[in-house]
Amino acid sequence: MAAIQYYDVILKPIVTEKSMNAMSEKKYTFQVHTEATKNQIKEAVEKMFEGTKVKSVNTMNLDGKKRRRGMTVGRTAKSKKAIVTLTEDSKDIEIFEGL
Repeated sequence: MAAIQYYDVILKPIVTEKSMNAMSEKKYTFQVHTEATKNQIKEAVEKMFEGTKVKSVNTMNLDGKKRRRGMTVGRTAKSKKAIVTLTEDSKDIEIFEGL
């Protein structure tokens, strides 16, 4: 495994109805690097978004889905999601503010 820098850990935010409702409880959902650990995710969020303090990180490994194209059967890429819970005195993450 190559050394993953903090700016390589978080790939993109996940914006769904369920994740938007969880924001009221200071829970934010991100797609993260498949080899990132919980400690790396916590460090990346605290460094990328000023004034945030992470309370906990929950991760989910998602297997690729089966896809067919004619007779050929393949799989889509694996992915990993992280739900980051912030502390009560922490600032909100600004990229979600206008949504």
